[in-house]
Amino acid sequence: MAVAKSKIVTADESEIHDEPHIEGSRVTVQHIHARVEGRGLRPETVAERLNLDVADVYEALAYYHRHPEEMREIEERRQRVASEMETLEKPE
Repeated sequence: MAVAKSKIVTADESEIHDEPHIEGSRVTVQHIHARVEGRGLRPETVAERLNLDVADVYEALAYYHRHPEEMREIEERRQRVASEMETLEKPE
């Protein structure tokens, strides 16, 4: 039985992100999860809006759920950065 190559680029393999994303795009797994499971958009809608194959959307969701610890760490890092940004003083 042939095994399909994953279209998810891991954070370690990525040259453009420090988190997993869909190969050939800048769309992160976290972004897909936020749109489908966070906002309740249909995978087909997300795929159409982001010019992706619907299979890529499902693969990103599967990756998210197969790697909960990694995804939690990414979210925590994003929250830390957002908090740090709020404490920066605006230039005059």
